[in-house]
Amino acid sequence: MTNEILTASAETPLPDPSSRLCAVFERIAHTRMQGLPFLNPALRVEAVGFRFWQEFWLGVMVTPWAMNLMLLPREAERWPAVARGERRHYQFPAGSYDFIMAHDDTLGEYMMCSLFSPVQQFGDHETARLTAEYALKALFESDAPAVPGEETPKPTLQEKLATPISKRDFLRGRFLSGRKGAAE
Repeated sequence: MTNEILTASAETPLPDPSSRLCAVFERIAHTRMQGLPFLNPALRVEAVGFRFWQEFWLGVMVTPWAMNLMLLPREAERWPAVARGERRHYQFPAGSYDFIMAHDDTLGEYMMCSLFSPVQQFGDHETARLTAEYALKALFESDAPAVPGEETPKPTLQEKLATPISKRDFLRGRFLSGRKGAAE
C-alpha cells in the first residue's frame, strides 16, 4: 500500500474504503496503540458494513480500542471543508449525530463518531461485529412517534447500545428496539 491519498473525478466515485481503513488501523494497532492497558485483546481491526450514504461512504470501524461510525469521501469534490478536530452534525432517521474531522497521511480526511471507547464490554470479536451491524441498522430507524401527536422521548443510539440486553431479546431481534416487555 502506498501513502498516496486516493482522489476521484466527478464521474468516478472513490472505491470502498474498507481495505484502506483496515490497513491504516492495523498499522496504528501495531505502533501507537501497542501495549496500552485499555486495549481489548479479544477484538481485532475490522471495517463493518461500508455503504453509500449521501455523498459519503458510511460504516463502522471496530478496533481493540474503540468502535466508531466513520464517514469518508465518496466523491472528493463534495467532501466538506472542515478543519481537523471540528465537528459536523449529520441527520439520520434515528437522530442528529456529531462527527469529528480527522486526518491520516494514508487515508486523507475522514470523520468519526464514537460509539464505544474503550471497548472492554465486548467478550469476543463476533459480538463487537454484530453490535456494529446493529448500530448501522439502528441509525436508519425513524424516531417518529407510533401515534401522531404522542411524543415520547426516544433513546439515542448511544443509549440503546449501552443498555444491557437479554438473550431472549437478542434472539427475537429486539437488540436496539425499545424492548418493551423485555425479560430481565
